[in-house]
Amino acid sequence: MTNIKNYTKNNFIEQLHKKTGFSKNLSKKLINDLLIILKQNLLKGNFVLKNIGVFKIIKKKQRIGRNPKTKEEFVIGARKSLTFSPSKKISNFLN
Repeated sequence: MTNIKNYTKNNFIEQLHKKTGFSKNLSKKLINDLLIILKQNLLKGNFVLKNIGVFKIIKKKQRIGRNPKTKEEFVIGARKSLTFSPSKKISNFLN
């Protein structure tokens, strides 16, 4: 496994291509389809991948932010955010 600070979709495609021997086009389609399925399921709410982890949607409230250089205050709007909690199997593997 490569030690990459920012892992991109192209890194996934390349690694899938090398590991399976699939063409790059097929690898790209598989990764894109996986991301589409993930997005569609997240629209329905939290998404549990058994033995991998849980993707949770959290709602953040509106708050005041501050520019550290100018000290100018501004409003950061309410929004939804995504969190990931790994399963016990993944956590145990890492520790």
